Amino acid sequence: MNDSEQNANKHLEEMTLLLYVERQLDREAAQEVSLHTQTCTKCLNLLRALDRESRLLTRAMLEQDEPMPARLAEFRVAVKKSMQWIWGLVFGLAVLGVYALYTGYIEPWELQLEQAGFGSTNLLSLVVFQGAFWKGWQSMFTLFEFFSLAVLAGLGILAVRRYLRRGTALAVMFASLGLMASVATPVSATEFRKGDTITVKRDETIKSDIYLSGQHIRVEGTVDGDVFAFGQQVDVTGHVTGDVICFAQTARVSGQVDGNIRAFTNNITISGNVDKNVLAFNEVINLDSNGKIGHSLTIFTQTATLDGKIGTDFLGFFQQATLSGFIGGNMKAKGQSLTIGSSAEIDGKAVFEGDKPAVVAAEAKLGSPLEYKKLEHKSHTEGGAGFVFWWLIWTSAFVMLGLVLINLLPRFAKECVESAEQYGAAVGLGVLVFFGMLIAAVFACITIVLLLVGVSSIFLWIVALFSSYVVVGSVVGQWILGRTHEVWPLVGRMAIGLIVIRVATQLPFLGFWITCGIWVWGMGATALALYRRLQPVIAPNIPSVPMAPLVSPLPPNTTVRGV
Repeated sequence: MNDSEQNANKHLEEMTLLLYVERQLDREAAQEVSLHTQTCTKCLNLLRALDRESRLLTRAMLEQDEPMPARLAEFRVAVKKSMQWIWGLVFGLAVLGVYALYTGYIEPWELQLEQAGFGSTNLLSLVVFQGAFWKGWQSMFTLFEFFSLAVLAGLGILAVRRYLRRGTALAVMFASLGLMASVATPVSATEFRKGDTITVKRDETIKSDIYLSGQHIRVEGTVDGDVFAFGQQVDVTGHVTGDVICFAQTARVSGQVDGNIRAFTNNITISGNVDKNVLAFNEVINLDSNGKIGHSLTIFTQTATLDGKIGTDFLGFFQQATLSGFIGGNMKAKGQSLTIGSSAEIDGKAVFEGDKPAVVAAEAKLGSPLEYKKLEHKSHTEGGAGFVFWWLIWTSAFVMLGLVLINLLPRFAKECVESAEQYGAAVGLGVLVFFGMLIAAVFACITIVLLLVGVSSIFLWIVALFSSYVVVGSVVGQWILGRTHEVWPLVGRMAIGLIVIRVATQLPFLGFWITCGIWVWGMGATALALYRRLQPVIAPNIPSVPMAPLVSPLPPNTTVRGV
């Protein structure tokens, strides 16, 4: 054997060097490797290469995020700097969407409410502080209001219980209850009466609001406040200084009402005096020749017969109406047919939009010629350029909403999309949330004392309704482009999915059912994700008793980190 072969045999094996790098050799073997690499250049280079590979492999296994290549990192910085104009465009489109929503829906309803005699341009102040369903914060802060606020405080603490210690949560709860108790002001008592037959007698005077619930309700005396009636038949023949809010099958008002009448009935007849306004949602309404309304009349009904006197304006949506009385202001009506009798008198402007022109008697006294507009029954898929413009506006508004929600709540947005992919659970829960939450909110508003809770619930229900488009759009986008866990790819898939479902909702006959399915599916997914997030986190199985240390000695050649 020559010298070169003898030197090759003296080189260390790669496995021995790898065990040395990993500190798996005993002390004597490790010293031999160390001494050999000090004199052998080839083994030293191999040892350094193995050590470098081991460090790189260890670092790669410990890193949670893979490092981004330099060219992609530079591109990411450039994109981040150029995002300023994108956010400006997003803000501009959002403002345009809000403006379109206001001009297309809110402003026309606001004008109609002013014509109905609500008399305020501030809708929030009107509903919360001055509306007929709310008597004012100070005069209605009763035990029920205190209870509703306490329930809200408890729900708030329940939602954040994961982030509060038990002592802190109790301290916050008792401090909130104490604060609410300190600001509560004593008010006059409100009277409640319930039974099969409820009667406020003729010689009886009630100095507060009164709630009446029964089969037959009669108000013959004097009520110095508001009357809230819930029954099958309601008769008001006495004097009410406040408003009359009525939920009944049949209602008749032949007495004196100094305030407003808000009626949700099957049929109502007014033969007395109402000093302010009347708002009626019913099937049949009759204003007798002896009936008088001081201000305006607003009706949503099937059949209307108006023989009495209306002090100011009349706004009506009906199927068939007959007008033989007096209107002191303007008339704006919309329905299938309208008949204006010979004894009718309208001092202001009269506009009718219907399927056929109104029948006007020659003896009728009109302040100006009646304007007639043909009622156009247009499909929601028609409309040319205007329809396309508003379709783009609403689609952009939904995309902007999804962009904001995903960027503000990225983890929750991903959880909602994952919940939506569980189709059965999401749709089943969506049916319960869609109808249950709405019914509960409406019932809370009807009970008056929980109006704040009901209005807040309706607002949340509407937000969830619009957000359902974002959730379903994200799922559809993932069907098309595949799943992703990144934020911006999810935004892109959401935008593509929204365009697809917006086109699908415009299909004839199927569009309505597709929209309902999106609402139920999306709201169910959101509720399911919220439910899972609020569930307490259960720790994994942990042994109850720690394991005892080993008492047997280690093998003689065992080393710890090469020592």
